[in-house]
Amino acid sequence: MCVCVCISDICIDLLYCQDFPYEVIVSNFEEDLDKAAFHKPAHYCVESASRKALDVARTLTDDERMPDLVIGADTVVAMDDQIYEKPGSRTEAIDMLTKLVAGKSHTVYTGVALVTHKPEFRHVLNVHSFSERTRVFMADLSPAVIAAYVDTGESMDKAGGYGIQGKGGSLIKAVEGDYFNVMGFPLHRFCTELIKLYTDLGVF
Repeated sequence: MCVCVCISDICIDLLYCQDFPYEVIVSNFEEDLDKAAFHKPAHYCVESASRKALDVARTLTDDERMPDLVIGADTVVAMDDQIYEKPGSRTEAIDMLTKLVAGKSHTVYTGVALVTHKPEFRHVLNVHSFSERTRVFMADLSPAVIAAYVDTGESMDKAGGYGIQGKGGSLIKAVEGDYFNVMGFPLHRFCTELIKLYTDLGVF
């Protein structure tokens, strides 16, 4: 069995399309890491993803139902090394998008953690983590367009205040890198890293 931790519905759909068996369990990790303690946005999202996945893995291990794999993921938007997560209000969403538009381009980082256990020692957990980045170029948007988009409500649960897979796709001029990474889950990199992980473990 595979367990997905705090991954969005879009990401779950991507795994479902790959016939990947899973169960969704929400982590109790509070996501309160100090961003200032991390030199790079990629380090921050990898650590966040790892803590989410480990929280669930330890809980399941204690309950004697540790799955074969626990997947944790965390996505942030960054510009000039400043991290933008989900906006907390309409005003914050507008301000966030206004800054991203003014900056012309920004980077989306997704950290992914894959937690497995040693077959002979089920309480010994192994964390294999990685990050993927994609550069996103925003269109020139007027304040009225930004406000209208925020008023659709789509901003509020999206890192950076927009969702490329929804109405927010109309705000994006170009993408350099993995499109799925901007959605919140780098599918190809995940599959590549999963093969590498299980090869190293001697499964393949």
